Amino acid sequence: MATLGPSEIRAMTQACTKAKGLNMAQGVCDTPVPMPVIEGAKRAMDRGINTYTRFDGLAELRQALADKLARYNGLRANPETDITVSAGATGAFHCACAALLNPGDEVILFEPYYQYHATALLSVEAVPVSVQMHAPDWTFTLADVERVVTERTRAIVVNSPGNPSGKVFSRAELEGIAAIATRHDLFVFTDDIYEYFLYDGRSHISMATLPDMAERTITIGGYSKTFSITGWRIGYSVAVERWAHLIGAMNDLLYVCAPAPLQMGVAAGITELPESFYRQMAQDFQRKRDRFCAALTGAGLTPSIPQGAYYVLADVLTLPGRTGKERAMYLLDKIGVAGVPGEAFFSGSEGSHFLRFSYAKTDADLDEACRRFGKLR
Repeated sequence: MATLGPSEIRAMTQACTKAKGLNMAQGVCDTPVPMPVIEGAKRAMDRGINTYTRFDGLAELRQALADKLARYNGLRANPETDITVSAGATGAFHCACAALLNPGDEVILFEPYYQYHATALLSVEAVPVSVQMHAPDWTFTLADVERVVTERTRAIVVNSPGNPSGKVFSRAELEGIAAIATRHDLFVFTDDIYEYFLYDGRSHISMATLPDMAERTITIGGYSKTFSITGWRIGYSVAVERWAHLIGAMNDLLYVCAPAPLQMGVAAGITELPESFYRQMAQDFQRKRDRFCAALTGAGLTPSIPQGAYYVLADVLTLPGRTGKERAMYLLDKIGVAGVPGEAFFSGSEGSHFLRFSYAKTDADLDEACRRFGKLR
C-alpha cells in the first residue's frame, strides 16, 4: 500500500483549484444533467426510497439495465442473477478484481491505461502487465499481446472507448483478443463506461457478444459520464451467475449498496430518455473534440485525435520541463489550464511526452480554454 496514493488526476485538480485555473484534468463532466434523471431521483426521495437496497441494486434499475443491454449491446442478462449495481464503474471494477483475482495473478493492460485500473489491480496484489499502443491511432499487434501471456496470466482489461487515449477497439482487434483469452482460459474485464461517446460513425462492440466470450467476460459500465452525474457513483457489472455471485458478495462487503434514490434516477434516465438523446450527445461531444483539438494544434501541442470518450492526449514536448508534471505545472502557471501528466497512464518514460485533457466542459468553459491555448502560439 505504500506505493499507492491519490491519483495524479486528483493531484492536478487540487493544483488547479489552488491556482484558480480551468480544470481540464479531471473528467468531472460539468455538462447539464438530463431532467428525467434529476426528477427520478427526487421522486424516489419523496417516496421514501432512502434506505438500503438489495446488495446488487434495486429491481427497477437492474431491469432497466437488462433491457438496455439487450437493446444496445446485444447482451442477454438476467436481472435477478447477472447484474450487480455498484459504487460507480470504478467500484464495479474493484469488486471484480477482488472477487476473481488472486495475489500474483498477472493482468494485461493496454498502455496508455486508465490509472485506476492499474492501482485497483495493485490493491488486490495482482500484477499489471502492459502492452504498448502507439500514437497517434494507438495501434498494437496481437503478437504483442500473445508475447506477454504467461502461466500466471489471469485476465485482460479492455477499455473501449478508452481513457486516456480515446481509442475505440475494432472488431478485428476484439476478436483477436477474444481468441487469445479463449486459448489461454483468461477473463476479459471490459470497461465500457464511454460506450455512447463514439465519433466519426463508429459503433460499440461488446466483447461478451463474441463467440465463446459470454462465460469469461465481465462487462463493466455506468452512467456517471453519459448522464453527467460523476458524483452519484452509479455503475454496474454484468457476468454469468457463477461470477456475478462472487462479485456481488464483494460489492456487499465493500459498499453494502449504491445510493438508493440515485439508482432510481438512473433507472428513470435509462427508461425515459429517447435514443435521440444519445445520438445528440455523441454529436455534441464530437464538435467539442474538433474545436479543442484544433486549439491544441494551433498551440503547437499535437493531439492524438480521439475516436471516442472525451479525453485527448497531446504531445507537449515543445513545453519547458523534463517531465510531464513539470510541463503540466508550466501550462497551469502560464495560461491557467490544468492537464494530467502522461506518466499517470504509462509505465515507461514515454508518458512524459503527453498531457491528458478532458473536453467534457460547458461550451463557455471550452471557449475559454481554446482562447487560453491561443496564447501559446
